[in-house]
Amino acid sequence: MTRTVHCAKLDAELPALDRPPLPGEIGQRIYDQISRDAWAQWLSHQTMLINEYRLPLADPKARDFLMQEMEKFFFGGELAETGYTPPAEDG
Repeated sequence: MTRTVHCAKLDAELPALDRPPLPGEIGQRIYDQISRDAWAQWLSHQTMLINEYRLPLADPKARDFLMQEMEKFFFGGELAETGYTPPAEDG
């Protein structure tokens, strides 16, 4: 049986991650409170941030920035601005 969580991001009972995605307290918090769907949304958003800000992942400052953005993404806060505009839907 699949473990579920009440996802803090999506405010719904959804399938949970199989294991903490990161070491430490933040990884455990995400494991306990974030769904697979929300984690997938974060991975997409993280990729956008890396590309738009041209973040060198070897740089500790870039990794710190991503960790701060991840915390805001899941648990609330003002996210960094991006230039992304979703494509217009054909009506």
